Amino acid sequence: MTTVAGRAPGPSGTVGAVIRDAPIVTNSLTRRYGSITAADSIDLEVGSGEIFGLLGPNGAGKTTTIKMLITLLPPTSGTARVAGADIVREPGLVRRRIGYVPQLVSADGSLTGRENLRLSARLYHIHAASREDAIEDELAFMGLADVADRMVRTYSGGMVRRLELAQAMLHRPVVLFLDEPTVGLDPTARAAVWERVRRLRDRDETTILLTTHYMDEADELCDRIGMMHAGRLAAIGTPTELKDNIGPGATLDDVFADVGGAGLEIGGTFRDVSRTRRTAKRLG
Repeated sequence: MTTVAGRAPGPSGTVGAVIRDAPIVTNSLTRRYGSITAADSIDLEVGSGEIFGLLGPNGAGKTTTIKMLITLLPPTSGTARVAGADIVREPGLVRRRIGYVPQLVSADGSLTGRENLRLSARLYHIHAASREDAIEDELAFMGLADVADRMVRTYSGGMVRRLELAQAMLHRPVVLFLDEPTVGLDPTARAAVWERVRRLRDRDETTILLTTHYMDEADELCDRIGMMHAGRLAAIGTPTELKDNIGPGATLDDVFADVGGAGLEIGGTFRDVSRTRRTAKRLG
């Protein structure tokens, strides 16, 4: 552990101890379900302040990999450190140092935006003395100050996503995980979320790992991309590097198709499609 890569939030939600390894480091990280290997020997290092995209078709292993990194799923073998803590030996420390925005709506529609943030502040053990200031800062940063006291069920899809980003960033995490952050949003709302993601990275040097099926989103946002196929990291590099490897004029869609192969089914299962449509309906 030699390079300064991030900061662990203290109990008040302010920056605490210096973390001296890359915010995300995995070594042969593997998860098996019986005879099926969902994530196969993942070796990855994501640097401080980097926006890293994990791409691939449904079933490629993206969700399994993220679930291991956020300590929701134990690995079968291999190791990983997230925000300076071991995901197996120090899961509680990992959870205190990360933020997570799932694909499904996580904000409570029966509460106001401000009430949702107060609930998150208590869950993250942000001291009462600094809680309201932190909430006001995030509401202003996310452009939600004017609607903070409205019920979240009246919010647009883009506003809900910005509120969820505020919830996840309230304690100033070292690493932020975003699972399909713009699914179901219209182009204007997607662009607004992109802007806030970039500003979060610039404000706190937050390391961001996101999954997306939108190739334009990955191209626009990500410093580097890891393409997954059949549980493995099949390609990794900057968007430009990955496209150049295919040839002149190539797009990330071409990279996606090349990594998966001509026979790859990228539509997802009935369950995958149903979940995505439910999410889009709720956001939209």
